[in-house]
Amino acid sequence: MKRILLVLLVLSLVVPAFAADQMPGKGVKVQPARATWNTGYFQEALVRDGLKELGYDVAAPKELQNPLFYQSVMLGDVDYWTNGWFPNHVSQMPKHSEERVEIIGYVVKAGGLQGYLVSKKEVEKYDIKSLDDFKRPEVMKAFDANGDGKADLTACPPGWGCEKVITHHFKVYGLDDYINPIKAGYSASMADTLARYKSGEPIFFYTWAPNWTIGMLKPGTDVMWINVPEIMPLETQKAGEDRMTVSGIEGSVTDPLKAGFVVSDIQIVANKEFVNKNPAARKFFEVFNLPLSDINVQNTRMENGEKSQKDIERHAKEWISANQEKWNGWIDEARKAAK
Repeated sequence: MKRILLVLLVLSLVVPAFAADQMPGKGVKVQPARATWNTGYFQEALVRDGLKELGYDVAAPKELQNPLFYQSVMLGDVDYWTNGWFPNHVSQMPKHSEERVEIIGYVVKAGGLQGYLVSKKEVEKYDIKSLDDFKRPEVMKAFDANGDGKADLTACPPGWGCEKVITHHFKVYGLDDYINPIKAGYSASMADTLARYKSGEPIFFYTWAPNWTIGMLKPGTDVMWINVPEIMPLETQKAGEDRMTVSGIEGSVTDPLKAGFVVSDIQIVANKEFVNKNPAARKFFEVFNLPLSDINVQNTRMENGEKSQKDIERHAKEWISANQEKWNGWIDEARKAAK
C-alpha cells in the first residue's frame, strides 16, 4: 500500500511537469494581427495553430492596415503578425520602434517579388518594355477602360507599402498624365482585371508574390513583367537598391528585370516584451517557414471560392497533416526553448 501511495505521489509531481513541457504557453493570452490582403491569411492561420498546440490561448486576429499594425505592436495592443515585408515596410514603422518591436525568422526568404504586369498579347502588339511605353497615345487608348483618356492600372489601396512606391514611381517617371492608378480594394479590383482578361481586353496591374494572381494569370503565358524606366529608389529603398533589379524571372520582357521594387523577405513581427516572456513562441516564429509555391496554391484555392475563415483554417490543418514531420520538429524546438 505504501508503495502504491509513493508511486501516485511521484506521478502527481511528474505529470504537471510533463504537461508544462508540452504546453509552455498554458494560461498566456495572445492577440495576433493580420494584414488586410487575403494572400497573407494562410500564414496567419498556420502560426496561430502552432501557438495553440504550444498551449497559448490565441484570440482571433485583428485585421489592420500596415501603419496601424506597426503602431499597435509597438504599444503592445497586439502581439505579432506574420505579414512583415522587409525592407518594404521599414518606412511604415514608427521611429524608435526597434526598441519595442522585433523582426523574427523568415516566413519566405526573398519571397516578396513585386512589380507591374501587362497582358502578353498587348506587350507583343505594342512592343511594351517599360512604364514609359504607357506615354504613347496608342498604348494609353488601348488600356483606357473608363474613358478618361489614361491607361488604367490596377494599383494598391491607400496605406499599403506598395501604394507609396507606386506614388513615387508616378512622380519620378512623370506618369500622372498618362496612367490612372485604381486604388480600390485590391481583391475586387483584381477580380475585375481577371474578368477583363477573360473577355479579351488588355490588362495592366501591379502584383506581388505570393499571390493567386500569378497562379491564374501566368507570367510568360498570359501576362509579362515589365520594367520601370530606370532604378530611382525611395530613400527607404536605398539599402536594398541592389535587390530592385532581378534576374531569372519567368515571363519578364527583359532579363534582368528592373522591377522598381525591392525583393522583400516575408517575416514575422512581434512585440519584444511578448517574445522575451515567451521563448517557446519566439522559437516557433524563428523556425516557421513556407515554400512560396505552397502559398500560391492556397491563394488560388481561395480565389476559386474556398475563401471563408473556415476554409482557410481547414487549408492550414491540411498543410500541417501533409507536412507533419516538419511541423512536429518545429513544435519540439519551441518546447525545448521554453525549458
